[in-house]
Amino acid sequence: MEKWNHTSNDFILLGLFLPNQTGRLLLLLIILIFFLASVGNSAMIYLIRLDPRLHTPMYFLLSQLSLMDLMYLSTTVPKMVFNFLSGQKGISYLGCGVQSFFFLTMACSEGLLLASMAYDRYVAICHPLHYCIRMSKRMCVKMIMGSWILGSLNSLAHTVYALHIPYCQSRAIDHFFCDVPAMLPLACMDTWVYEYMVFVSTSLFLLLPFLGITASYGRVLFAVYRMRSKDGRKKAFTTCSTHLTVVTFYYAPFVYTYLRPRDLRSPAEDKILAVFYTILTPMLNPIIYSLRNKEVLGAMTRAFGIFSFTK
Repeated sequence: MEKWNHTSNDFILLGLFLPNQTGRLLLLLIILIFFLASVGNSAMIYLIRLDPRLHTPMYFLLSQLSLMDLMYLSTTVPKMVFNFLSGQKGISYLGCGVQSFFFLTMACSEGLLLASMAYDRYVAICHPLHYCIRMSKRMCVKMIMGSWILGSLNSLAHTVYALHIPYCQSRAIDHFFCDVPAMLPLACMDTWVYEYMVFVSTSLFLLLPFLGITASYGRVLFAVYRMRSKDGRKKAFTTCSTHLTVVTFYYAPFVYTYLRPRDLRSPAEDKILAVFYTILTPMLNPIIYSLRNKEVLGAMTRAFGIFSFTK
């Protein structure tokens, strides 16, 4: 059995891969995904900032989504890669708290932001004459600030509680980052109260927004079906299907992971699901929103001179 030298206040991250040839190949794949996701999201933020045609509420919200995805990646992947390559699995008490805080902030804030994006599409398609009033620049800023502030406050409460739990001698977290539910089995006390808090916050920040998004798109699809313009119907379907794809990739593994009772959870399954919403989704978001969006492709053509063949 492996042993790690660490102080009493340090935690140990057991990681995602075993230190063998297969693990090294998978790590290279993760590094490639990290690079592609970082470039893609940075390019999306740059394009939306640069191109005046993208200065609309929908793309303003999308730029915040890309920013959150960049922070998601930066919170988990670099530490995981460093630990694997160096063989040092430890993370300090403060480092674990910081990582947990930023991860939970991004998780909650992105869930609320996706709901705001769904509302934006609902107003644009179902109430187009009121769009400029309901989705004004001021309202858009309020939505974004609300997502960040509520996500941060919820994250702070969970992080402070997790760091004040008395832990037993073993501080080995069976995960590749400091995920609070993965830390609970190490506690020397009954954590049922906190597990109930996790259930409530997951319902408020993930499940309820997901149900709101589902209801919004139900109304949107009904409105699209009644459109007389074939081009308008096609454009609306493309926009909605793009957002629904992103929403499904993000919410499904998150809700499945955090709403299950502890008895039905396994560390291996939790780590695999975490790869989806911490690594794969941030890579897929800019790809989905760019390759299926003529306005973004047009902005790429004007900025970088690529995709000039796209009509």
